[in-house]
Amino acid sequence: MICEIVTDPILLSRISRPAQAQDFNIARDLRDTLMAHADHCVGMAANMIGRPVRVIAILLEGEPVVMINPQLLKTSGKKYTTEEGCLSLKGVRQAQRFEKIQLQYQDEQGRQKQRTFSGFPAQIIQHELDHCEGILI
Repeated sequence: MICEIVTDPILLSRISRPAQAQDFNIARDLRDTLMAHADHCVGMAANMIGRPVRVIAILLEGEPVVMINPQLLKTSGKKYTTEEGCLSLKGVRQAQRFEKIQLQYQDEQGRQKQRTFSGFPAQIIQHELDHCEGILI
């Protein structure tokens, strides 16, 4: 189901709780909503659709990848400053990001995954992880 995008900074500033088995259906709604905005959006966190749980979705090579309870294990490479936009907020703001990250998460079937991301995908994931922590750029 395609959901409405939350733009209230007070709601977006709340820390998301860990996802539980009954929350896995949120992944489908998040994926659907991301794909509905894919022409101008590359990632979303569940709190952006009004569900404050630790679920994010990103476009990776044009395909949606959902990550449930993502946990940043390691950062590496140079930290750099970039400008980012957000579907929930107007305008573009500066953000600090690492070049490379190692992440642990569950996929939509509940399987544990561990992957390393670099470049733009790493930047997108860090942005969405900030959303899970209630951090707005």
